[in-house]
Amino acid sequence: MDNGSPLLIAALTGFISGLLLSIPVGPINFTIINEGRRRGFAWSLLIGAGASAMEVIYCAIAFTSFASFFSRGYVKAVMELTSFVFLLYLGVKFLTARSVEAAPRFLSDRGHLEERIETRIEHRFEPHSTFMTGFVRVLANPGVLICWIILSANFVSREWVDALVPGTQLACIVGVAAGTNLWFLALSWAVSAGHRKLDERTLRLLEHASGAVLVGLALVHGASIVWQMVRQTL
Repeated sequence: MDNGSPLLIAALTGFISGLLLSIPVGPINFTIINEGRRRGFAWSLLIGAGASAMEVIYCAIAFTSFASFFSRGYVKAVMELTSFVFLLYLGVKFLTARSVEAAPRFLSDRGHLEERIETRIEHRFEPHSTFMTGFVRVLANPGVLICWIILSANFVSREWVDALVPGTQLACIVGVAAGTNLWFLALSWAVSAGHRKLDERTLRLLEHASGAVLVGLALVHGASIVWQMVRQTL
């Protein structure tokens, strides 16, 4: 890593990605909005804390189990292309969302597979606390793990998280925790007593903004891939 501190770059990478992926409206955000309006700030914040904890666990699993494998040779090149397509797909999906009524799905447009998996897991664990409600709802969404596997591989291959520098993966995971918790904190505050102006139009604009940033990142990533190919042919 030539510029900046590898730990700082990894932490910022985790923070930005965690924040962007938390904004699109899904089961967790809907739960926080509904419970925040009914029961107040502390209740919705605990749901967000549980969701963030499981998000961080999925991120840690992705880094410790898959990222190093995906950074090798031809696998690295394939993962760079896959991450470009994935970022572009997510960005367009969020950018073109017409309503926040339906939760975004990672595995399919209709999300039937994820819905079945979520229903079975939530039925099996039956969360009995506010914190566990958020925790189980993220646990029950396998698309979150798939998302972090692809992103972590991309971060390592781009050296935003330098696998050769001790602590960078942990720094990225801490950044993810900070980004997700910041969003859930802001959302809980916005929908709690006295701050109920967060309507569907505002949520849709936030989702579109998140999608626009993801599309921009995908285009930058795609341009970088093309530039590497051009350099190798010169």
